[in-house]
Amino acid sequence: MESTMYEAVTIPRSHIRKMAYRDRTFHLYVSIPDVTPPPSGFPVIYLLDANSVFGTMTEAIRLQSRAPEKTGVNPAIVVGIGYPTEAPFHPSRYYDFTHAVPVSELPAHPRGGEWPEMGGAEDFLTFIEDTVKPAIEQDLPVDRTRQTIFGHSLGGLLVLHALLTRPHAYQCYIAGSPSIHWNESVLLEEERRLPSLLTDDLRVRALLAIGELENDGRFQVHEKAQAMAKRLSAMGDGQIEAAFRQFPDENHTSVLPVLISHAIRFASKTAAR
Repeated sequence: MESTMYEAVTIPRSHIRKMAYRDRTFHLYVSIPDVTPPPSGFPVIYLLDANSVFGTMTEAIRLQSRAPEKTGVNPAIVVGIGYPTEAPFHPSRYYDFTHAVPVSELPAHPRGGEWPEMGGAEDFLTFIEDTVKPAIEQDLPVDRTRQTIFGHSLGGLLVLHALLTRPHAYQCYIAGSPSIHWNESVLLEEERRLPSLLTDDLRVRALLAIGELENDGRFQVHEKAQAMAKRLSAMGDGQIEAAFRQFPDENHTSVLPVLISHAIRFASKTAAR
């Protein structure tokens, strides 16, 4: 069968932009609603691991936002931050989504090897805040009062780092299957300092979610995520509204589509506050 018989499939109203940052190149996957933007601009979702989930989230919003009165999903810009690869994941995520911790705190490598270099979380969050956001806001009608950050697994861990250290950067934080056990000592110290960052005018929502089949006891995923959600909600004077969800019959990977469908509704509710 000749390849000339086929054309590449594209996601409507979606684009890729290459962005250089400190001798590295990232790929920004951007999708734009096909409706007139509100006067204040569109809500925006900043999506980690874009190579694996950008298409799923974009199509979920494109489909469900056609009838927001029924689905609870509003049109939104999606900005997926990815890497120059066709693979669903890139090894750089181990560096970009983590803080440096002692080897003794890391889980055993499943293949008996050594984990890649870690410790770039703060720099990566700064890259989003100081480089990605201004570029997107210059080109597209973004409502800066309705910003969401979404990540899964190590990406979920980075979302928690963002919430605990930069609670004013977004109005909605969605951490799917967050690898709390990976940087737990760092997270707990950041959580201890968080109350000093909670101003009276701050109002954010956070969702911590896992698949039921992830709760196998090794890393206490369910217990750690649920306990953190409770502590966050009890902190300060109600500045953080945190929720925990467990999706039945889903594992660490299969949870992504159902989580995305739930997350875009959760983010839209945040936008309506």
